[in-house]
Amino acid sequence: MRTGKIIMLVVGSLLILIGLGLAAGAAAVGVLNARQGDNRFFSVPEETYAVDSYALTVPEIEVDQGVTSADEVATLRVQGVATDAGQELFLGIGPRSAVDRYLLDVQHSELQRVNFSPFRAYYLEMEGSDSPAPPGEQDFWAVTSSGSGQQSLEWNLDQGDWTVVVMNADGSRPVAADLQMGVRSDFLQPVTWALLISSIVFLVAGIALVVIGASGLRRPPVGPAPGGGPPQPAEQYGAGAPQTYGQMQDRYGPGQLPPSGNRAVRPGGASALGMAGAAGAAAGAGVRDAALSGPRYPARLYGELEPNLSRWMWLVKWFLAIPHYIVLFFLWIAFFVTTVVAGFAILFTGRYPHGLFDFNVGVVRWSWRVTFYATRVLGTDRYPPFTLDRTDYPADFSVDYPRELSRWLVLIKWWLLVIPQALVVSAFTQAAVVVNRFYISGGQGQEWSGGWTQMVPGGMWAAAWDEGWEGAPAAVVSTQGLSLLTLLVLIAVVILLFRGRYPRHLFDLLMGLNRWSYRVLAYAALMRDDYPPFRLDQGPADRRDEAAGLGRPEPGPGPGRS
Repeated sequence: MRTGKIIMLVVGSLLILIGLGLAAGAAAVGVLNARQGDNRFFSVPEETYAVDSYALTVPEIEVDQGVTSADEVATLRVQGVATDAGQELFLGIGPRSAVDRYLLDVQHSELQRVNFSPFRAYYLEMEGSDSPAPPGEQDFWAVTSSGSGQQSLEWNLDQGDWTVVVMNADGSRPVAADLQMGVRSDFLQPVTWALLISSIVFLVAGIALVVIGASGLRRPPVGPAPGGGPPQPAEQYGAGAPQTYGQMQDRYGPGQLPPSGNRAVRPGGASALGMAGAAGAAAGAGVRDAALSGPRYPARLYGELEPNLSRWMWLVKWFLAIPHYIVLFFLWIAFFVTTVVAGFAILFTGRYPHGLFDFNVGVVRWSWRVTFYATRVLGTDRYPPFTLDRTDYPADFSVDYPRELSRWLVLIKWWLLVIPQALVVSAFTQAAVVVNRFYISGGQGQEWSGGWTQMVPGGMWAAAWDEGWEGAPAAVVSTQGLSLLTLLVLIAVVILLFRGRYPRHLFDLLMGLNRWSYRVLAYAALMRDDYPPFRLDQGPADRRDEAAGLGRPEPGPGPGRS
């Protein structure tokens, strides 16, 4: 059953990727179709082209076999006017072989490349000693336009190799004209619709498979409780009991507690409720820990530093984790889809579908285990397991299932309310963005550039900084340097390399930074309405969770633990 659900997830993710690719293709083709403009041609800017030879040619217009002019696959238009008002201009398109014979031993210029911002044309000069006969006297042209004033020709693509030729009508030199080329295709619109419809079909099929697979992958079997009572997950008759007060209410009813044999037991023998009671008793006796101020957040990140880490293994962990990255690539596609589906479910019902919730928490848990092992902590040499479930691995992530969520918060919290938190997280998880602005001026043969560099904050706001500088001709935006989180990890592993131990204070700080990030992720992924606190809770677990007995719950044996 689980194998089938996994296959559905993978196939669904692949269909979604194909659908997104088709949608991107439809958008690109649609933009091209729209940019053909009112005159139905997609054109380059009109510029002045001047050569000190007898002809200006645009060679190597290659049209595949089987395309005929009668098919009207695409139409090429060339427009131009001589810069000298008294000079007549000739425009023509002919077979490349015939044009080559006509211009054999005639000095002419082949257009190789054009830059439009700023404008500059690059030519390949072909030497020759003969003067050409007037081009209008030749009979090999497929289409021509000649005379004074504005000249224009249109030509339907036909199979073969073709060349565009611009000359003075009398065959004299030099040649100078204001030219513009454009192309149109009546096939762009039907191609756009075909790609769009195909993308919708693939996306709908992929989303359906992902949602079905994700919903069933983490749903626990349900059976009657021993001795009667409300139904309980069959796996919960042992160490996998509910770990939070909210989960206890969901499974046993408000105000009810699990059987004493089913309560979660922390290492050392104290149950979760017992630890919570002890913390409450201490508070009642006047004992107050400053580290426990503020409410406990219902998204918990745990990580325990391995005492005997290898000095060198951190150098290759990123490579060893590649199989996980491949799996997580598909899981995060499914995560995005199921989050969108869950958002609509919350909007209409006020509840996060439990199966999708468990799946999404499992995806984040899997990612955190790989991150803890290979990149943002490097706190263990133990290879992460390939599972969404909770295990005895020294890194874990969990979120209390919300019994009810706000219907209107789902519309704004993931993009608007999360902004302050996203700015803070971006400050320590993203590197700086370097914006290089280059200014180029001058005509042909003259070019100079001067530049300046601007450092701006990294992360999600980098693109917004670049939008304000549209006046300059060129800009290069790049991410340079190390983020604070990466720098701290690098310092820790260098100390590990030379001293043989991972600095505990750096580990606690890294856990605090990662805990902040994952709380924001849980909030932005619609898992909770509780706004993440602006605080750095360092250490393997939040002290508030430890006081409540929720720092490191024991894993249960079944697939439905959350």
